[in-house]
Amino acid sequence: MNIKRQNIVLVLVGILTGVSISIGSGVFAERESAATPVLPVEELRTFSDVFGRIKNDYVEDVPDSKLLESAIRGMLAGLDPHSAYLDQEQFKELQVGTSGEFGGLGIEVGMEDCFVKVIAPIDDTPAQRAGIQAGDLIIRLDDTPVKGLSLNDAVKIMRGKPGTVLKLTVVREGVEQPLKIDIKRDIIKVKSVKQRMLENGFGYVRISQFQSKTAENMVDAIDKLKKEAGGSLRGLVLDLRNNPGGVLNGAVAVSDAFLKKGLIVYTEGRVSDSKLRFNATPDDILDSAPMVVLVNQGSASASEIVSGALQDHKRAIIVGSRTFGKGSVQTILPLSNGTAVKLTTARYYTPSGRSIQAEGIEPDIRLDPVRVSAVENAFDPIKEADLSGHLMNGDGKAPAAKPGTSADEKAEQSLAQSDYQLYEALNLLKGLAIQREQMQ
Repeated sequence: MNIKRQNIVLVLVGILTGVSISIGSGVFAERESAATPVLPVEELRTFSDVFGRIKNDYVEDVPDSKLLESAIRGMLAGLDPHSAYLDQEQFKELQVGTSGEFGGLGIEVGMEDCFVKVIAPIDDTPAQRAGIQAGDLIIRLDDTPVKGLSLNDAVKIMRGKPGTVLKLTVVREGVEQPLKIDIKRDIIKVKSVKQRMLENGFGYVRISQFQSKTAENMVDAIDKLKKEAGGSLRGLVLDLRNNPGGVLNGAVAVSDAFLKKGLIVYTEGRVSDSKLRFNATPDDILDSAPMVVLVNQGSASASEIVSGALQDHKRAIIVGSRTFGKGSVQTILPLSNGTAVKLTTARYYTPSGRSIQAEGIEPDIRLDPVRVSAVENAFDPIKEADLSGHLMNGDGKAPAAKPGTSADEKAEQSLAQSDYQLYEALNLLKGLAIQREQMQ
């Protein structure tokens, strides 16, 4: 099945202030101001006074260029956590980010209370293997306290030569003492889509991050699952847990793959080109087979676009915990000197008009992560067939031999222990599939 296309302008909806960076595919465009604003003379006079005081009285001489760049950074940082000034090096890193390969630890981060907050660890990266979790607060990088650092400065420390080790000091909710975690830096290659068959006819697709080709890769993954299932799927689990976002066109195209019509997402901002609407086109890659979408607090931005659209259209049941709540869009505005401004230009809304900003998506079924273990029976339970002198079955059949544990039962027990949320999502999906088949 060919992926359905959308015309997308360059906008960023992921958590792009972190160690990994991704941008939308499109043309960087400078925006001309519609009207020249009136300059705040009194405030500019104050700025000039402070600038002069620093030049005359500060303990060391500071170049004018550094003072002005710091002022620009502070002006943008004061707006919201996602607006930022990008120097030439940072802008180049941002442009390279769509390749899905970069150096570092493999975490998406933001700032909270002057500390670096982990939005989500990226699948199959050193951070995930070391046990970093969504919601962790990083308070120290090696011997350097994070408090007082800008996010960009913290990211520079986290980046480094592959093979070198960085010691993180982490505060985690529910853990009394800070954790010290050693992570070996590596080249991070992000494979954004993975798939496997859970049971006969029931597929599983994991999207770890929205990149420019994520939707195409997802369609290929589902086609492989269909072939493995003999032509069609009875249901699909779409896993968006710890997916920190990415490019808007990826989120729109993934949503469109499962929707036949209607609004997917729209954005509202102050200028006309920040007001966008994206609608679904015909065809559903699953032919209306039931879906369950897994989300958690590490599901942000583009993940929330997908889960919000599928929830509003009642196309999927959302299971898990409330999502991160990043409902804003960032636009990259290149400047003439090779630097750029990453500026929040709009909020996005689900088809029903919900703004997710600072609220998140509330799942249809709340299911927090838990750990389960198998219960070993001391003896087999006694059944009617075990009683002396029991009546024979009325159809004349001999009593069946005591069954052992089948391969499917063992697989279910293993799934319940390794990923209880996915286990419950599969059970829900089975129920939806049975209901659908009975109604046909």
